Amino acid sequence: MEQDHPPLIPAPNDPAAWPAWRDGLAAWRKAARQTQGYDSKPYDDPAYAWVQKAFCVAKVMMFDREWVDPVKSQFKVEAWLDRMDRDCGGIDALVLWQAYPRIGVDRRNQFDHYRAVPGLREVVDRIHKRRVKTILAYNPWDTGTGREGKTDEEVLVEMVREFGFDGVFLDTLRDGGRTLRPALDRAKPGVVLESELDLPITAVKDHHASWAQWFGDSEAPGVMRNKWFEQRHMMHTIRRWDHDHTGELHMAWMNGTGCLVWENIFGSWNGWADRDKSVLRSVREIQKRYWRHFNFGVWTPLVETHGAGFYASRWELDGVTLWTAVNRGDKPVDGIIEHVAADGAHRLFDLVTGKEVDHGHLELGPRWVGCLASVPSRLVDDGFKKFLVGQAERHARATIVPRRVERLPSRLAAPVAKAVAKLPEGFVRVAGGERDLESVLRVRECGDYEPGRFGDSTYPGLHSDKPVVRHVRVKAFALMHREVTHGEFFDFCESTGRQHPKATLQRLSEPVVNVSLDDARAYAAWKGWRLPTEDEWQIAVAEHKLPHGEVWNWTESVHEDGRTTFSMLKGGCEWKAEGSGWYVESGPMPPERSVKLIHFWPGMDRSETIGFRCAVDLE
Repeated sequence: MEQDHPPLIPAPNDPAAWPAWRDGLAAWRKAARQTQGYDSKPYDDPAYAWVQKAFCVAKVMMFDREWVDPVKSQFKVEAWLDRMDRDCGGIDALVLWQAYPRIGVDRRNQFDHYRAVPGLREVVDRIHKRRVKTILAYNPWDTGTGREGKTDEEVLVEMVREFGFDGVFLDTLRDGGRTLRPALDRAKPGVVLESELDLPITAVKDHHASWAQWFGDSEAPGVMRNKWFEQRHMMHTIRRWDHDHTGELHMAWMNGTGCLVWENIFGSWNGWADRDKSVLRSVREIQKRYWRHFNFGVWTPLVETHGAGFYASRWELDGVTLWTAVNRGDKPVDGIIEHVAADGAHRLFDLVTGKEVDHGHLELGPRWVGCLASVPSRLVDDGFKKFLVGQAERHARATIVPRRVERLPSRLAAPVAKAVAKLPEGFVRVAGGERDLESVLRVRECGDYEPGRFGDSTYPGLHSDKPVVRHVRVKAFALMHREVTHGEFFDFCESTGRQHPKATLQRLSEPVVNVSLDDARAYAAWKGWRLPTEDEWQIAVAEHKLPHGEVWNWTESVHEDGRTTFSMLKGGCEWKAEGSGWYVESGPMPPERSVKLIHFWPGMDRSETIGFRCAVDLE
């Protein structure tokens, strides 16, 4: 039955056609429910009521340096949530993203990535203390890493029980199938399923939430099909690569739904503009106070309005009527809603600005939002007046004029020079000079040397190869012919007291792995050497045809932008993750291939497929 309408049902531009359009919507909903034999009882369960109030959900990368400090070994949960309070008026739920775009570099699967987060249950508990729900990310495409010996459903139940998650985000899925819902019900009550892709109405009964991702709206705001089908179904608008989120905010406001705030896109920074955050702050307290209107009220889309680009929806419940309004235009508008006026029994208020008005008109700035409320006089008490004062203060601080969001620049750490007079044994000499060097990276959403630009039509397509040509200048240096071995690293650990990665006597001659970048740097410093840069590694291996491809090599090409820290790996490895293009590249690689590996926690950065070799500067 969902084929009768797209996920966003467009509205006619002619206001004269709106009454018939609304009648058609009502008839479709009645017929669709009858055809399905729809049972709304899952939405009656109070365990799921939290998602009906979850209008603002955020997504955090667990490696984000604003979220985690690996040097101090701590998560900055409270500070991060404090910023969301200031920027967005607070969030209701948080998706903790753990694996992509790091997964696939070794055999660790998506669940191992959660297990490796130090103190994850404590992190979840700290989030809960702030009255914020937590959502686990499930990646069904992860089939080429280590298997659990049980189904994904069974492991998800274990994850929910062990760490206390309140919801499961279904990455790349339209729905979670018929068996995941009862499985999660066995884990704990009220675990919400939320799909990424267009959720069919046949699955609405099992999924209390879904993304409204990249929905294309009509000029007169349309209606979200699933929200119209089941008004208590929560949807979150999201266009993660856009710089202007006005369309998402308008769509959510007119439909009584929510939005997703996501700024670190898998390692590519795309921060929300001040105006978008101001719009969000303007509506957050209204959503909290009147959440029942948007879930249980009588909803009338596109009521009569006057004003160019001015539109409104009506919500009626318990004698209080709300009109959520938007200005689609780039100029201010004085919009009129249904010619309503205050009388002795009811008073009218502009809830966004916190002002009382006489008639049903709202003055909205360019592409701004408004909310008119008709409130019985007996309900205009001290609590309501305090709410208006807060709204007026928020509006006074609002940023109406859009501002361009600058991408965070990536900074390259300078290597520490370690010059030697004599060429060490096992090193090859490389002449200094200038070269045009071409590196090849596979396009992923984490970007390459700079953030991805997927909103730009000139940017290469996802999963395609992107050659990057740089004119480089290097001084004379030397690079190890091979990787540092387990035996050599064992001697370093014995001398310094550093912990040695697991190794058997039979492996002492093989490349050392399970070492972090800091481990590799410490070994090199102990020897009086250093790590090579990405360019040095490529030049030496290509010009001298050095062996490579058994394990990835750390390089000293470490980049950071204040939110994401990453290294460029070289060489490839024997392990290869099969079955999905979302994995990190694996298998042996030519010298020109570079892979961006985002740093997280030292325990996660240590991998069975990553080792290193050393370099020196030549005097």
